[in-house]
Amino acid sequence: MIYVYAFLIGGAICALAELIKDLFKLTVGHMTVIFVCLGTLLDIYGFYDKLIDISGAGALLPITNFGHSLVHSALEAANKDGFIGIFTGIFDKTSAGIAFTIFIAVLFSFIFRPKK
Repeated sequence: MIYVYAFLIGGAICALAELIKDLFKLTVGHMTVIFVCLGTLLDIYGFYDKLIDISGAGALLPITNFGHSLVHSALEAANKDGFIGIFTGIFDKTSAGIAFTIFIAVLFSFIFRPKK
C-alpha cells in the first residue's frame, strides 16, 4: 500500500508544481524556491515527517524534501548545541547531495560542450 501512497503523494506534489508553473508562468528557478520554502514550512509545523511516514519515497524525492532536510538538521543541531547549532547543523543531512550535484555538474561540463 505504501507504493500507492508514494505514487499519490509524489504525484500530487508534482501536479501542484505543474499547475502553479502553468497558471503563473513561473520559471524553474522560481518553482524550486517555492517548493524548497514549502518543504521548510511543512517541516517547521511538523507535517512533513508525517507525510514521509505515510508515503515514504513519494515525499522524499521531490525538491520539497531539500527544504525539509535543511530545517530538520538545523533544528536538531539547535536543540543539541543551542543557537550556534542552527549554523553548524544546517548542512548535516544535505551536504552529500550538494557535493554530488557539484561533482556531476563539473563532470558534465567537461563531457558536453555548449552550443555556439
